[in-house]
Amino acid sequence: MEVARTIAEIRASIAQARAAGRRIGLVPTMGALHVGHTSLIDAATARCDFVVVSIFVNPTQFCPGEDLEKYPRPFERDVALCEQHGVAVVFAPTPEEMYPRDNVTWVTVEKLTEPLCGRSRPGHFRGVTTVCTKLFNIVLPDVAFFGQKDAQQALVIRRMVADLNQPLETVVCPTVREPDGLAVSSRNRYLSEQERRAAPVIFRSLQKCREMIEAGERNADEIRGAMIGVLREVSALKVEYVSLADAESLEESVQLQGQILAAVAAHLGPARLIDNILIDVPDQ
Repeated sequence: MEVARTIAEIRASIAQARAAGRRIGLVPTMGALHVGHTSLIDAATARCDFVVVSIFVNPTQFCPGEDLEKYPRPFERDVALCEQHGVAVVFAPTPEEMYPRDNVTWVTVEKLTEPLCGRSRPGHFRGVTTVCTKLFNIVLPDVAFFGQKDAQQALVIRRMVADLNQPLETVVCPTVREPDGLAVSSRNRYLSEQERRAAPVIFRSLQKCREMIEAGERNADEIRGAMIGVLREVSALKVEYVSLADAESLEESVQLQGQILAAVAAHLGPARLIDNILIDVPDQ
């Protein structure tokens, strides 16, 4: 397995793979790889002949006061994990390689970036869409793989690819969970033992949502209220949002119908945790 540090190096590797007729898969990450990431890598190796994993802690998607400096960077462990899972090349550029000068060109997706995480993280999605566009232009993948845990991000990227006619397919893979339901995340390592034991309350609130819909409830306010009631079982949890939104537009629902995205963001100790589930609401 190769580790490419520069754009020229990764482009040379991609050119060789293309000349050999290989199908290119890209898994964009910020490192600190876990089983959620390896599920994306495994999906990529199942569908593609030549898999690239990018490891880049992208500074432009961090808002002021967020955890850019302390974000975990276990690079050697990440590289070993990639090799174990059949990755062809790890692309690990520096910020200076990706942003060699003051960046004045940005890719912005409107509307979809405004609700949910967009309210508390201004500029975050602009950084995500810009760096993903740069990675797509550098790697030229046939397929790029993202996780459902970051549902808003995945939706924004898919819409960007469609609107800009970018020549690749985006695949969104299911959220990977711990046995107690907590969505796997690099930021889970910020939790103390006590906080870690409490964190699955977020998934329990989402399960409550599903149970109420399956029992016939369609009033979004009633369901949100019940979900907040579950979340309040952990007094240390600070809820940022509880959302029941149309899965494509992210517009908040009043009476649930079609496919909805039930999503929660909350702070527990030093960690900001997000989770979601997709629910197809049956006709009544």
